[in-house]
Amino acid sequence: MTSRDDASALDRAADEALALVADDRRARGRPRGVAPTAAGSGSPAEDATPAEGAPLTGRAPMAEQFVPWAEDHRDGESGRPRRESPFDDGCFPFGPGPQADPRPVEASAKASAKAPAKASAKAPAKASAKAPAEASTAGSIPSPREYEFLFAADDARESAPMTSTPWPDARAVAARAAEPLPPADQELGEALGQVLAAPLVALTDLPSFDTSAMDGWAVAGPGPWRLPSGQDGPGVLAGADHGGAPPLRDGHAVRIATGAPVPPGTTAVLRSEHGEVTGRDAPHPELHATRRLSQGQDIRPRGQECRHGDPLLPQGTVVTPAVLGLAAAAGYDRLHVTRRPRAEVLVLGDELLRAGLPHGGRIRDALGPMLGPWLTALGAEVTAIRRLGDDADALRAALADSTADVVLTTGGTAAGPVDHVHTILRGLGAELLVDGVAVRPGHPMLLARLAPGRHLVGLPGNPLAAVAGLLTLAEPLLRTLSARPSPAPYRAALTDAVKGHPDDTRLVPVVSRHSDSAEPLRFHGPAMLRGLAAADALAVVPPGGAARGARAGLLELPWAAAGP
Repeated sequence: MTSRDDASALDRAADEALALVADDRRARGRPRGVAPTAAGSGSPAEDATPAEGAPLTGRAPMAEQFVPWAEDHRDGESGRPRRESPFDDGCFPFGPGPQADPRPVEASAKASAKAPAKASAKAPAKASAKAPAEASTAGSIPSPREYEFLFAADDARESAPMTSTPWPDARAVAARAAEPLPPADQELGEALGQVLAAPLVALTDLPSFDTSAMDGWAVAGPGPWRLPSGQDGPGVLAGADHGGAPPLRDGHAVRIATGAPVPPGTTAVLRSEHGEVTGRDAPHPELHATRRLSQGQDIRPRGQECRHGDPLLPQGTVVTPAVLGLAAAAGYDRLHVTRRPRAEVLVLGDELLRAGLPHGGRIRDALGPMLGPWLTALGAEVTAIRRLGDDADALRAALADSTADVVLTTGGTAAGPVDHVHTILRGLGAELLVDGVAVRPGHPMLLARLAPGRHLVGLPGNPLAAVAGLLTLAEPLLRTLSARPSPAPYRAALTDAVKGHPDDTRLVPVVSRHSDSAEPLRFHGPAMLRGLAAADALAVVPPGGAARGARAGLLELPWAAAGP
């Protein structure tokens, strides 16, 4: 994660971000993957976020991405082909990529290697000159301009493979990586949140007999009605077996409770508040209606809701509390559902603390407490959350011994000195399905097949980047395994412009509350959770950014249905 241990760290981040922006502008024509060398680093630098003041309404050039559900269209102004999808707004069409440098890759790389040296010498000096007026003091809240510098710097430091899968393609690969798990019969109390593996069919009529819908009197024919002696008694109660009771004679009435079977011959139920009894001391008191009574009023006839054998719910329906109630009423004790995928979380990193305040260069583990409940909300059964540190042998043993359908690791997916995930996957003979995704944050995520029916999702270590990986790769994979239906595309107009990466999709926390607008939240750096904690969705911002009012695709968070 990005470390800022002293008061000058913010200045250094801003200087580096400006240098990267300058390098990016000079090398914008290079093919993707041939990046200039960062000064003094000896390693390729990633494309940075556009500099402060860059236009927000335009779209930076990018390589054409394949979007599985997209339809080809023609741009109204240029006539060039474009693609549209639920997560790509029409004002940011997918178009031809940047013009490739005609020189050989080696020559292009040599030429670009000279530019960063000059840029890194000049750009930081300009930034430093402005720093006294703009940089915040230690412990203060950064200004909006400083946040843009931090944003760009975090992007540049997010290590990633040189080739990355476009974000829509990565989600499609994850969704196709597995087959639904085998079904099983579950007790009603254990089936909540799982998916019906067969249609739900009524095993009985609902209701199974003519039932009183209200407390009152069962009456036969027109009134007034004669009541039996002792009319103040309980009358016909719910649960009573009146199958052999004599029919109610015309002009007679009897007390009845809600849910009780109406006696044969009953023509209506008169509510308690709509009836008046006279002659209480007489052998046969009389019941009078104070309001007009119609034939069949307040009687639920047998089979009103369904008949035996009627289809109630289709296969693929998620079992909610209401589904459990319907199944019980229709006669079910167990449900045939798709088995819940088992998920295991391996939290990596020696710097992570499980309790107390950060100290001595160590930080709190934010992912361990967050991922378990999140996976449960996505339909998984979390079998374990284990903390392994940066121990390669422990990670290798954990992956080899795990029986979970999906293993999720946090951190270790980049190319740092203690990033062991790639090495261990190669040693285990795993098949890499996705190795890096063109998305910010979360670039160095991965998806691998450990064995038939077993997968690993490698999440970045930064908290918001890990959530991006969870929604990009883990959610589609778990949805397929549990046979959950795909959510309907949901779009909303952004209330503010959002800066984008030149080539990559960006996921930004927003507040939408199921409205037609989405408010981007300020704290959206890879290591930040403050914005996500206040959000109910992530906006899918196409490469190049999105202008205010642009309609962006939204990924709803699992708790969004609960409302504010």
